[in-house]
Amino acid sequence: MSKTPRYFNEMFENGKLRPPYKGLEGWARDMPVDLRTMKQNEAEALFRRIGITFAVYGEGGDPDRLIPFDMFPRVFTDTEWRKLERGVTQRARALNAFLTDVYGRGEIIRAGRVPANLVYCNEAFERAVVGIRPPRDVYSHIVGIDIVRTGPDEFYVLEDNCRTPSGVSYMLENREIMMRMFPHLFQENRIAPVDSYPRQLKRTLASVAPPKCEGEPVIVILTPGSMNSAYYEHSFLADMMGMELVEGQDLFVDGDFVWMKTTEGPQKVDVIYRRIDDAFLDPLCFRPDSMLGVPGLMNVYRSGGVTLASAPGAGVADDKAIYTFVPEMVRFYLGEEPLLQNVPTWQCAKADDCAYVLEHLAELVVKEVHGSGGYGMLVGPKSSAGQIEAFRSKIEENPANYIAQPTLALSACPTFVEEGLAPRHVDLRPYCLVGQDVVLVPGGLTRVALTEGSLVVNSSQGGGVKDTWVLAD
Repeated sequence: MSKTPRYFNEMFENGKLRPPYKGLEGWARDMPVDLRTMKQNEAEALFRRIGITFAVYGEGGDPDRLIPFDMFPRVFTDTEWRKLERGVTQRARALNAFLTDVYGRGEIIRAGRVPANLVYCNEAFERAVVGIRPPRDVYSHIVGIDIVRTGPDEFYVLEDNCRTPSGVSYMLENREIMMRMFPHLFQENRIAPVDSYPRQLKRTLASVAPPKCEGEPVIVILTPGSMNSAYYEHSFLADMMGMELVEGQDLFVDGDFVWMKTTEGPQKVDVIYRRIDDAFLDPLCFRPDSMLGVPGLMNVYRSGGVTLASAPGAGVADDKAIYTFVPEMVRFYLGEEPLLQNVPTWQCAKADDCAYVLEHLAELVVKEVHGSGGYGMLVGPKSSAGQIEAFRSKIEENPANYIAQPTLALSACPTFVEEGLAPRHVDLRPYCLVGQDVVLVPGGLTRVALTEGSLVVNSSQGGGVKDTWVLAD
């Protein structure tokens, strides 16, 4: 079986402490075990008290389980962050230009840069949206870009999330809890704040108000309900932004507008930050059995009476087969070279690529094109012969459903484990807001694989989260 390549340790390079972590070495070294245990218990109690839980569909066990929180923060210098910020901003602009194009004239397809079948035969492509130009040509208003690091200056985009990327509540609550438990760390280190995110999100949503909006736009968050795994985040953001959290039954269409039921009578809604999938948005347009959406919503959207954020159909831009073409989108639409590189990717839909993947399954990470949450994937070096052969059969049966990537040496960050402090692999999800402006708060969600040697950081697969620091100049 292949071995995972040697990884980059973000705290120690060639045995020497890296400058970003100077403010943490003594803190971690001098913290008594009993104090660390007490603080960890305190953090878990705080998370549970304020209701930050994560349910996984289709699984038994605790419906109110916590995502494990690690107290040792991940740290970036301001220079490192600026590099990431420029790259993420560039990518978000290109993805939105692509969405505007493929639901319009399809110039990138006419030019032969992206295969037509990957777009128009994609299950995430929504024909009901063709020809609609959303305000400011923004389809994806909150873009979550998953980034991995492999060296001091090497960052790669693992995947794009253009629909409804989750996890931002953890970014904010991780910081709040760290500040509450270790205030002296924030007095001793100049850490850029992230608490402006709700204000910036509200400003972004207001900036894409529909043409028929008059005055200050009314913005609501549309949730599937309290049984949804991310319901805490929906209610958290509604509270932080001072807006209503609604379900489909709280809204109705009358004439050219969407209205919200209130105790004082109907109130017109201008912008809907929707946290439900396309298929459930409008039973008259998508799934007729949906009880979560609003009948007639798409007619109002088409006529410019309401903005949906993110727009229906945005998911075609974050499909894992489309992902391979994002660098080309940057060149085609922006006339620039990509600042962040993709992970090299084989498309099993191509015969030569598929043959290579089948021959090297034990060395590669194979993913379903439409998979998410760490499901439907094979990590070759960590899999048994039986698991590899089972996956081989799946690929042979439907090659177009899979892509493959090399097993990257994901960087590792110090993490508190039972035996003390030990390196664990991490990734990063910054949240890019796209409206009148394109902005990021200095930070993001760091996810950590808590099992030694594991490369799977997804919370649905047992991963944890960390606070993410950007040191201000």
